[in-house]
Amino acid sequence: MTLRALLAHLQPRRTIRPTRDGWWCLGAALGLGFAAMNTGNNLLYLMASLLLALIVVSGILSEQSMRRLSLRAVVPEEIYAQRPAPLGVRATNTKRWLPSYSVTLESGVNRLYLDRLGAGEERLLTWETTFAARGRARLPGVRVTTRFPFGLFLKAGRAILDGEAIVFPAVRPIDPATRRRAASSGGRPLHRRGRGHDLYDLREYRSGDDHRLIHWRSSARVGTLVVREMEAETAAATRIVLVGDGTRDAARLEMAMSEAASLAVHLLGTGVAVELLGPGVHVSPGRGRMQQRRLLTALALYEPRASGPRPLRRAGGVGEVEVALG
Repeated sequence: MTLRALLAHLQPRRTIRPTRDGWWCLGAALGLGFAAMNTGNNLLYLMASLLLALIVVSGILSEQSMRRLSLRAVVPEEIYAQRPAPLGVRATNTKRWLPSYSVTLESGVNRLYLDRLGAGEERLLTWETTFAARGRARLPGVRVTTRFPFGLFLKAGRAILDGEAIVFPAVRPIDPATRRRAASSGGRPLHRRGRGHDLYDLREYRSGDDHRLIHWRSSARVGTLVVREMEAETAAATRIVLVGDGTRDAARLEMAMSEAASLAVHLLGTGVAVELLGPGVHVSPGRGRMQQRRLLTALALYEPRASGPRPLRRAGGVGEVEVALG
């Protein structure tokens, strides 16, 4: 057993601390106890005993409320930097008969309150978190707390669900100049309808068509709405080449990762096979959703290299788009 695992094992399952009302209750019990011992007054003994019993009952009921409360993290498959990501917890009360009352799930600054969770009941609680940078990120842990039943003590469990997630680089809309450069690098017309940039044909508007494709001049001439049909580009491969080592300017490196990720998402959306090549990184050409995840994962985990072999560019008529790392 490692030292970290041993310390985690020795850490208490619950921590408990008095609230402001709890301190008043403890102080009153202590004062009444001293007064009872000095005077021998049975009424003071009874009042001190009632306060101590209240504290004991509070501890038992709060523990019952937190016991056998199962939590499962709900994390999206794709998390992008600088974009709110929905995170969630699926809370399940695995007790057979008893409900859980007044439980709070704390995750950073987010506090999710459960007033009552019946026996065997399950509930999904969600919030949003924004990750500032790409790479491996620690998920904000979730801690279960309760002040049930009298608000005298705050009982809290260990932080759980604090695993890691891969945060993809920020993906932004690419500017028209970059769009034309990417299209000219690997795309040529296929002379069929598709999602390219050249005009294929004009036809009458149908329900569900994108309003941005309406050709207003032709519509005014014929007296009915007319839309443009775009010409598909070729499925030829485009290679995104990372140029430089990225060790001199960290800000420029992050901008380059975002630019490469945006290019990859755009090209894959047009049906182009995309390859990634750079110092210490290579993703073979491919299409589709899985290829997008491979490319974004490689960019998310990319680390700058001070030295290393220059990327080997293979021949074969593949279009290239260079991204400078700085």
